[in-house]
Amino acid sequence: MKGRSRSITVRLTLLFTTVSTAVLLALGLLIGNAVEQHFIEQDMELMDGKLHLAGHLLEKVQSRADLDALPTQLDDALVGHHELAVVVRNAAGENLFATPGAGFPPALLARTAVASPPQPQVWHETGPSGTQPRRGISALLPTGIPGEPPVLVAVAVDITHHEHFMDSFRRTLWLFVATAAALAGLLGWAAVRRGLAPLQAIRQGAAGVTASRLDYRLAVDAVPDELADLAQTLNDMLARLEDSFTRLKDFSSDLAHELRTPISNLMTETQVALTRARSPEEYREVLASNAEEYERLARMVGDMLFLAQAEHGLVVPSREPVDLANEVRELFDFFDALAEEKSLQLSLAGSGQVSGDKLMLRRALANLIANAIRHTPAGGSIRVGIEAGDSGTTLAIENSGEPIPPEHLSRIFDRFYRADPSRHRSHEGAGLGLAITRSIVQAHGGEISVRSTADGVCFEIRLSR
Repeated sequence: MKGRSRSITVRLTLLFTTVSTAVLLALGLLIGNAVEQHFIEQDMELMDGKLHLAGHLLEKVQSRADLDALPTQLDDALVGHHELAVVVRNAAGENLFATPGAGFPPALLARTAVASPPQPQVWHETGPSGTQPRRGISALLPTGIPGEPPVLVAVAVDITHHEHFMDSFRRTLWLFVATAAALAGLLGWAAVRRGLAPLQAIRQGAAGVTASRLDYRLAVDAVPDELADLAQTLNDMLARLEDSFTRLKDFSSDLAHELRTPISNLMTETQVALTRARSPEEYREVLASNAEEYERLARMVGDMLFLAQAEHGLVVPSREPVDLANEVRELFDFFDALAEEKSLQLSLAGSGQVSGDKLMLRRALANLIANAIRHTPAGGSIRVGIEAGDSGTTLAIENSGEPIPPEHLSRIFDRFYRADPSRHRSHEGAGLGLAITRSIVQAHGGEISVRSTADGVCFEIRLSR
C-alpha cells in the first residue's frame, strides 16, 4: 500500500528551510569570495608597488658599477617589509639580488613564462617555522644599460595571516549559516502552523457535520482569501447534502405512507374475511379487491424501479421516428371518456417529429394529459401545441384552472410531491407520474418545465430532432 504523504506543514517547512539555506549559502560564498578578493587586491597592490620601485631603480642603472650597487639599494627599500621576498635575476639566470630565505617556484622564475600583466601564483614554502603560504608575481624589467637584456624581478608576499583569517572567517560564516538555517526552519514551521490554522478550523467544523447537523456552514469571511473559494465550495457541498438528505427523508416518509395504505387495506380486508366462514362469492369479492391493491403496489414498485434506473443512467431509449401529433391524437381517444365525463374540451395544434422511444414518449405524454384532466375543473379545456424548429421540437400542454403557486413550481417534478397535500391519494395515484415524465424526457436529452399562466398551468417539453 502506498505510504501516506507528508503533511503540508512538513512540506512547507522543508521548502522554507531549503530556500533559506540556499540563499544563506549563496550569500556566504559571495561574502567569502569578496573578502578573499580584497586580500588578493591588497597583495597585488603591495607587490606592484615593489615592482615599480625595482623598475625605477633599474632605470637608473647606467653601468656595471651601478648594477653592483643595486642590492644595497633594494635592501634599503625593503626595510620594514619582513613579509616580502624579492629576487632579481639577469639574463644568464644569476641572482643579482635575493631576499634571505626566499624560495620561488621555477614557473615564476622562468623568463619564458612571465606574463604581462603579471599574474599572481600561490605556493607553500617550507621553512624553519613550518609551511608558509606565499603569493607572488614576476616581470621582466629593462635596465638603463644600452643593449643589456631586461632582468627578471620576482616579488612574493607572505599570506599566512590572510589564510588564517579566511579559515576563521569561513568557520564563523558556515556556523552562522547553519544556525540561521535552523532558526529559519523553526520560524518557518511556526509561520506555517499559524498560516494553516484556518484549515484546522475548517477540519474541526467539518468533523462536526452529522445527519442531524447538516445546516452547519463555514464562515467564509473569517478565512484568508486563498481559502475562501475552498470554504465556499464546502458550503455549497453541505447545502447540496442537506437538500438531498431532506429530499431523501421526505421521500422515505412518503414511500412509507404510500405503501402503508394498500398494505393496510389488504390486511384489513383479509382479517375481516377470516373472522367467519364466508361463501365462495364473498371470498371472490375479497380476492378481487385485494388484486386491485396488489396491482397498485406493483405499479408503484415498477415506477420506483424505473426512476432508480433513470437516476443511474440505466434507461437507454431506442431510437425511431415518432410523430408527436399522432401520439397525442391517440391519447385523446384513450382519455375521451374521462374528458367527456368532466365536459372537457381537448384540442391539438401543430405537428412535429422526433427520434426516440415511442412507448416511453407515449407514457410521458399520457402522464401529462392525465395530470391535466385530473386538475382541470369541469367545463374547462386542455390545449396541446406542437412547434417544430431547426434546433428541435417543442410540445406544450396547457390546461385551464387554478395556477400552481410559485413556491411549488420548483418541486412539482419531485417524487410523491403534490402541490395540494389535501388531495386524496388513493384516487390520484402514487405521485410519481411527473417524476417519471421528467426522467423520460431527460433520457431523450430533452428538457421539461412548468409555468403558471393567467388561465392555468402549462407544461413544456423540448426535444431535439
